[in-house]
Amino acid sequence: MLKTSAIAALVLTACASHAAQAAIPVYGFVVKNTYPHDPQAFTQGLFFRDGHLYETTGLTGRSTLRKVDLKTGKVLQKTDLPPDVFGEGSTAFGDRILGLTWQSKTGYVFDAKTFSLKGRFQYEGEGWGLASDARAIYMSDGSAQIRVLDPATLKEVRRVTVTAEGKPIDALNELEVVDGELFANVWGTDVIARIDPASGRVVGWVDLTNLLPREKRGTSSVDAVLNGIAWDGKHRRLYVTGKLWPKLFEIELVRFEGR
Repeated sequence: MLKTSAIAALVLTACASHAAQAAIPVYGFVVKNTYPHDPQAFTQGLFFRDGHLYETTGLTGRSTLRKVDLKTGKVLQKTDLPPDVFGEGSTAFGDRILGLTWQSKTGYVFDAKTFSLKGRFQYEGEGWGLASDARAIYMSDGSAQIRVLDPATLKEVRRVTVTAEGKPIDALNELEVVDGELFANVWGTDVIARIDPASGRVVGWVDLTNLLPREKRGTSSVDAVLNGIAWDGKHRRLYVTGKLWPKLFEIELVRFEGR
């Protein structure tokens, strides 16, 4: 992730003024609960499974897959990725956890219970975010395209270009499937795009400005940005955090009036 794209910056500015893309709803948030989060975790992937959070973290030599207690933030189980890779997004499918790397063109397949390495898979370009539903794996690569992977082979079967009012939206990062929509962090911003995974059309913006202001993130790192979305479908709870953030939030989305 080298820089915030011009499109992503425009999305952030427009959402903050509640004037973005008049035809696209904009949602704010209400904080329902706040939980501790490891401030050393360079969060790249986040998902909820069987009562726990699962997280992949980045940075070369510090990349991990971890199982985390939601209420305490305590790491219950962890495995390190190879020291020469930069970990990225992750998702679960069946008895497997899949994880990407940024520029190594290699993904890892872990046993969901033991975290033992079961295999690897290859892809072209960069790996950023991963999410899944009952039918497919969705992968972002920092562009405006979402790759759709076959869950059995992990091979790419098609791509969808994400657009808002006909304009491509790039810098799509961490992903999560929420009630049939694909939620995507727009890297470098406090914005989440709500995407129709079939068409790639943005059907809503989530403006998380001031969820955790920069002066409260506990670090001066420019990388300490919003990145991490987890959905507890059973209890209908949405969780978000950021890289190097000391807190994780359960939020409820609220549509801005007139949008």
